[in-house]
Amino acid sequence: MTANGTLAPRMHGGRVDWVDYAKGICIIMVVMMHSVLGVEAAAGQTSFMHYVVEFARPFRMPDFFLISGLFLSVVIDRGWRTYLDRKVVHFAYFYVLWVTIQFAFKAPSFAAEMGWAGVAKLYALSFIDPFGTLWFIYLLPIFFVVTKLTRRLPPLLIWGVAALLESLHVATGWMVPDEFCARFFYFYTGYLFARHVFAFSDAARARPALALFGLAVWAVVNAVLVHVGAADLPVISLLLGLAGACAIITVGTLLAEKRWLDGLRFCGEHSIVIYLAFFLPMAISRSLLLKYAPFLDLGVIAIIVNIAGVVGALIIWKLAMKSGATFLFERPDAFWIAPRKQATRLQAAE
Repeated sequence: MTANGTLAPRMHGGRVDWVDYAKGICIIMVVMMHSVLGVEAAAGQTSFMHYVVEFARPFRMPDFFLISGLFLSVVIDRGWRTYLDRKVVHFAYFYVLWVTIQFAFKAPSFAAEMGWAGVAKLYALSFIDPFGTLWFIYLLPIFFVVTKLTRRLPPLLIWGVAALLESLHVATGWMVPDEFCARFFYFYTGYLFARHVFAFSDAARARPALALFGLAVWAVVNAVLVHVGAADLPVISLLLGLAGACAIITVGTLLAEKRWLDGLRFCGEHSIVIYLAFFLPMAISRSLLLKYAPFLDLGVIAIIVNIAGVVGALIIWKLAMKSGATFLFERPDAFWIAPRKQATRLQAAE
């Protein structure tokens, strides 16, 4: 039982199920966005899946960042060496590794456009301005460090400044400042109000009928605001981000309680694995389907590419673990600056 008398959340392997369900929904939506937009760009036209991607745009990344901040209070008071190892070096290792892997695959096409000197310049720039799909794990360490550095300041002041930055819709053209301003509010909200987030999940679990009604109202409001073009307006974007995060938390809670779609929980448990590796099966399946199955509806192709990206990434992970290429998803001893944790795999440190 929880402190307020509700049943405790379901757990799996020491992890909170609804958190992994929510993360599973988020990572599938992220892969969906890249899959749908990539297929549409290659085909030169939009599909029905474009509307699904647009519906998810206000809350897709806000929810991911909010959940990323949920457990920070447990570790934020650790010494700097351990903290930097877990929250900076960890993600830096995988960013450097996977940006290099991505460039290895994409370099020939880049070279055809800008020459090999241009490829080298773009690769060097990727360590200042994060490359492609990898910006999330580039930005997370910055959020972790900023939150620790400011933990002695009034939390509501930091939260208010973060809300203001989100509402300003900063657009410098550089990914780090732009995404920091757009996303830090949600990360800090997860950190600052973690107890309230878990209480919200408890409430949804205790009153499923009311939770479902709330989800229906939210879906209509979100869809209408996206349709009329108001979702990107200052303040409204912030409120839609928070409302969408609450909706995904609610869905994750209800699914976890019923043990439905358990594959979502598995995807959430391995969300960073999927995030790192989905680009390759996504790109391959997109090229093959557009070339050899043009008779399929473009939206159907996008759905298949989405599935291929998620499943393909998990297959790559499994093969890496079985073949000894564990360095792809598990940080080697040489890249630890603090005593190694007993559980070392990538998903254990999310």
